[in-house]
Amino acid sequence: MSNAYPMALVTAESLDSYIRTANSYPMLTVEEERDLAERLHYNGEIEAAKGLILSHLRFVVHVARGYSGYGLPLADLIQEGNIGLMKAVKRFNPEVGVRLVSFAVHWIKAEIHEYVLRNWRIVKIATTKAQRKLFFNLRKSKKRLGWFNNGEVETVAKELGVSTKEVREMESRLAAQDATFEMPSEDDDSVSSYTAPVLYLEDKQSDIAETIEADNWESHTNNRLGHALATLDERSQHIVRSRWLDDQKATLQELAETYNISAERIRQLEKNAMKKLKLAVGEF
Repeated sequence: MSNAYPMALVTAESLDSYIRTANSYPMLTVEEERDLAERLHYNGEIEAAKGLILSHLRFVVHVARGYSGYGLPLADLIQEGNIGLMKAVKRFNPEVGVRLVSFAVHWIKAEIHEYVLRNWRIVKIATTKAQRKLFFNLRKSKKRLGWFNNGEVETVAKELGVSTKEVREMESRLAAQDATFEMPSEDDDSVSSYTAPVLYLEDKQSDIAETIEADNWESHTNNRLGHALATLDERSQHIVRSRWLDDQKATLQELAETYNISAERIRQLEKNAMKKLKLAVGEF
């Protein structure tokens, strides 16, 4: 699949040129997108896949910019997001009645999240789903807040289903200075005074097989959820994401104001959407 799907290599040197090129591809109308999606889904046309991918490169850039605060190269974030876009295009079913962008955003963010976690050495603590959620929420909050007070710590812990100790520990790690794991280069002046962890750290409890199995299971679960969400109409998708999946959860009243209906109606739509999701997840 990777050889058949187009994706320009994004480098720091060519980033500006890449973004200009990505923005030059026109956005597709509903009819154009459905035509390409049907040609890919039913006939396996690679040119149709290319059209879908190229027209959404600008959206990947937009999403990737939202992760620029992690100190990682924007070019790499875009590259990972493009991988997510290609996975979404491969799995997109034109019969579900949603736009590709609504379906693809999950895949794009999932790839970028994995890249961020792989490259932030100070957050190796983030091994569970709850801890990963904690990491991204705290990292975002640090842009506008200083250290949390006790009330804020308790609120974050309750919302994310973790202990206050985990919140404090993650907060401390985010405030710490990251140190290199490998040996510095020989021309580095600090080489004589720094002993790299790689020289003395050994994880005797590490089980690569179990790690790979866990990662595969999480990927499988995410795939099923992505497919299940795509079976819902756009309003139901938005309600579920806003209430359960987004970092900043929306209240029933906020969604009621958005759709100009009652909060009770939003609650009913949410309940019906969750029932459909449970059924759909069981089918994939």
